[in-house]
Amino acid sequence: MNEFERLRAIVARLRGANGCPWDREQTNASLVPPLLEEAYEIASAVYAQDDANLREELGDLLLLIAMHAQIASEGNRFSIEDVAREITEKLIRRHPHVFGESTVRGSEAVIKQWEAIKQEEKKGH
Repeated sequence: MNEFERLRAIVARLRGANGCPWDREQTNASLVPPLLEEAYEIASAVYAQDDANLREELGDLLLLIAMHAQIASEGNRFSIEDVAREITEKLIRRHPHVFGESTVRGSEAVIKQWEAIKQEEKKGH
């Protein structure tokens, strides 16, 4: 079992019948304030160039992501695998200069291409 699978199993156990009462009470909405707080703490660690704190804060954010996905999974809405698959597919689609045939080079051109792809995707929704 890799570390991500281990985290997922721990979160599922915490939210399970014999898990932690606090973790079981959480909802996607109740986890928004700590999610925002962790984002600010990550920014603070980045600006302070404090790698040990950054690693810890990224872990806290990863826990919240795992919790959000676990809650959604319990309601048969989506799974963490769905989240990972969606972002993976998006990254591949939006980086045709890396994964496809595009010959775009340079940050500015890449950003323009990303935005154009994003706009096309939005038309489909």
